[in-house]
Formats: sequence, structure tokens, C-alpha cells
Amino acid sequence: MSSIPQDLLYTTDHEYVKQTHDASVVLVGITDYAQGELGDIVYLEMPSAGKRFGAHEVFGTIEAVKAVSELFSPLAGEIIEVNPKLEGEPALVNTDPFGDGWMIKMKIDPNALGGLLDAAAYAKLLGQ
Repeated sequence: MSSIPQDLLYTTDHEYVKQTHDASVVLVGITDYAQGELGDIVYLEMPSAGKRFGAHEVFGTIEAVKAVSELFSPLAGEIIEVNPKLEGEPALVNTDPFGDGWMIKMKIDPNALGGLLDAAAYAKLLGQ
């Protein structure tokens, strides 16, 4: 069974959104389920700070031993930071997806959060 923290929001594309102390800033990464399905992460292609994405637009790619997958922006917004730890240690996405394995920090409209899944709805999506 995959870990599904109760304090996060989720997408059907298996990204999570973690709210910060600033309501208009969130951290985005992939879920424990997604990293488990991908296997060992070996490379990430991330956008640079300042790039803007619409909801469900591809913001990067994730390469694992098994496959290469696209990463989808859960919300419309602007990238304000890319996790610098992942450049040298992409496996953090496997070992700590909800902690040090976050991918991007985005400035968003907090009113858009209502369109995401809560932990119970994401668990149902996974059949847990």
C-alpha cells in the first residue's frame, strides 16, 4: 500500500501539492504510488524558475530505469524554485517523495486548490 499523507492534495496524474505558510506558494512532487510504479529514478528534466504553466501542462520529465514519463503541473502558476538537491540526487524522489524529493515550488492562485483531490479521494482512485 502506498503512503498517502492526509495533509496533502493530489491529482489524478499522481502529483501532490503541499501547501506552505504562504497560501499562494505550494510544493509539487510525485506521489509515493507514482515513484513506486516508475522504479529507480535516474534523471529529472525540470523547468527553470520564472517559467509559467497552465494546469495539466507538462512541466518536465522523469526518467527511471523502466520508463520516461511526463510531469504535469497540478495548477496554473509560476515556478519560483526548483529543488536543487534533485540535480545531483534524483533518487530522493524514491526515498523521500513527500520530503526532500519535492520537485518544484510554484506561485499559484489559492482559490484553484479546490479542484484537487483530498487524501481520501486519492486513496479511492488507487483502490486503497
